[in-house]
Amino acid sequence: MAPIYQYTIRVSDDELESLAQKLSAVSFPDELDDASWDYGAPLADIRRLTQYWKDGFDWRTEEAKINGLPNYRTAIEVDGFGSLDIHYVHRKSDVEKAIPLLFSHGWPGNFLEVSKLLPLLSGGGEEAPSFHVVAPSLPNFGFSSGVTKKGFSLPQYAETLHKLMQKLGYTKYVTQGGDWGCMITRIMGLLYPDHVLASHINMIRGGKPAWTSHPLLALQYALTPYTSRDRSGLARTAWFMNEGSGYRAQQDTKPQTLGYALADSPVGLLAWIYEKLHDWTDAYPWTDDEILTWVSIYWFSTAGPAATLRVYYEARKDQALGRVRSEQYIPRVKLGLARFPRELSVLPKTWGRTMGPVVYESDNESGGHFAAWEKPEVIALDLKRMFGKGGGAYGIVKGKDGYQGTRARL
Repeated sequence: MAPIYQYTIRVSDDELESLAQKLSAVSFPDELDDASWDYGAPLADIRRLTQYWKDGFDWRTEEAKINGLPNYRTAIEVDGFGSLDIHYVHRKSDVEKAIPLLFSHGWPGNFLEVSKLLPLLSGGGEEAPSFHVVAPSLPNFGFSSGVTKKGFSLPQYAETLHKLMQKLGYTKYVTQGGDWGCMITRIMGLLYPDHVLASHINMIRGGKPAWTSHPLLALQYALTPYTSRDRSGLARTAWFMNEGSGYRAQQDTKPQTLGYALADSPVGLLAWIYEKLHDWTDAYPWTDDEILTWVSIYWFSTAGPAATLRVYYEARKDQALGRVRSEQYIPRVKLGLARFPRELSVLPKTWGRTMGPVVYESDNESGGHFAAWEKPEVIALDLKRMFGKGGGAYGIVKGKDGYQGTRARL
C-alpha cells in the first residue's frame, strides 16, 4: 500500500516569475459604456485585480496559511486509470467516537472551502457531535494528479474518494458536498451504499415529482400552491439557465478549446472564475486576497486549469452514472438538504425530496452556491442537527455517533 505523507504546498519561484511576466504583458479588451455586469466581468474590476495580483498580492503569505492546514497526499489506484496522487486535508477530532465526514468541492471551488468548517466540526462531542473531516482536492483539481485517459467520469471520482476514505480507516462514513461535490457524493451513495450511509448537500437538483415514481410527492406538489419563496427560487433557476449557464455549454462540449485560453492567460482564468464568484453568491463580500487565492490555486494546480473542465464533458457523456443519475432517487442513503436563495437551482421542496430518503431540511434566508465558504456556520449547524441526538441520521455510523466523554489518546 502506498504511504500517506504530510504534504507541503510549494509553488516554485520560476512559476511565480512566469505568472508575473504574463500579468505584465496582458492586453485588455474594450468595454461598452455602462456595461456593468450585464456582459460579464467588468473591465475595471479585472484591471484592479490584475494590478493587485502583479504588484500587491502575496502568494507566499497565502501559501503559508494553506500549509497551516493538515495537508496530506497519498496514491490511490483507480480501476483503468492507474495510480493518482491525491492531496487532501484531514482534520481528526480528539473525540474518540467522532463521525467520519467526507467533504467534496466542485468547480470553480477547491479544497480550501472546508477551512472555515474545520473549527466548527472537529470540536464538540458533548452538546453536539464531532466529526473527523476529510477534504480532498478532486483528481484534476488543486494539488491532486491529473488524469491522462478519456472517460474519467463521476463513478471514477466516486471510486477515488471512496478508496481514500477506506485507506484512512473510515470504512463507513457520511458526506457533505455542493456543485460537483454534490453529484460525486450522490454517485458514491449509489455505488457504495454499505459505506456511504448519509449525505448532506447544498445544491438541490431534483425534478418535478412524477405520478408514476413519486405519487405522494406528486399529489402534494399538485395541491400546494407556490409560495413567494418558490416563485423567487424558480426565477433564480430560470436566470441561471437563460443568463448564467453559457460557461457550461462550452465546458460540456469543447473543454479542450477553452482550456488553451485558461492555461495560457492568467487574466482570462481570473475573469472566467471571478464572474462566477460574483454571480453565484449572495452579496458575499469577497476580498481581493480571497479571489486571487482561489484563482491562484487553479493557476498553480498540478494538472493545470484546463484539466478541471473535463468533468463537465465526461459527466454529460455518461448516460448511466452521470449528472442526470445523480439528480434522481438514490435509495438507502439518508439525505439532508440545505436550501439557499442564491443557489443556481432553487426548486420547490417536493422536487428535492425526489432525490432520496430525506431526513433533514433547512431553509435559509441568505446564501448562495459556495455555502461552506459563505455560510459555514449554517452548514456546520445542519450537520450537527442532522447527525446529532434527535436528528434523522443520529447514530448512522455504528459506534461513531460523535459523542464521547473520554478523549482519544494522541
